[in-house]
Amino acid sequence: MNNVFLALGTNIEPRYTHLQKALHELRTNEHITIKSESSIYETAPVGYTDQADFLNMAIQIETPLTPFALLERCQRIEEGLGRKRAIRFGPRTIDLDILIYNDENIKTERLNVPHPRLYERAFVLIPLKELNPELPIGAQGKCVSDYVDDLTDQDVKDVRKWTPQESAGE
Repeated sequence: MNNVFLALGTNIEPRYTHLQKALHELRTNEHITIKSESSIYETAPVGYTDQADFLNMAIQIETPLTPFALLERCQRIEEGLGRKRAIRFGPRTIDLDILIYNDENIKTERLNVPHPRLYERAFVLIPLKELNPELPIGAQGKCVSDYVDDLTDQDVKDVRKWTPQESAGE
């Protein structure tokens, strides 16, 4: 069985509904078992900033699927929930990223694991730390907590725990 960490993100309303539908799709797949879920965090956009704030979370799953079969499943869920890839780092109904797949290093045109921007993104690292602060990532021998400690105060400030009651539109 493979131990995998995924990131989920959305910033098109209804954001919470998109997260819940994606989780449902993952839960109902016979080859995926969700072992743990982080809290949901509201985060400022990174890269392309002229867009709404995101809801982000991380989950830990177990699966017999290969990394590429899992990627295909995640992309089907994204498509089923209306994901459009019009603007790089732009608005999305749902984004499912494979962050960690066992302790494997995969670098292909279709898939990079660990996720290449994992180390610099507070909106990924903070939920991941909630799941497993001592999870080793990368070849430098550092764990998730080490990377969180390296974040700037502003990066950390832009990632805040969120609950469904905080938004009437959710």
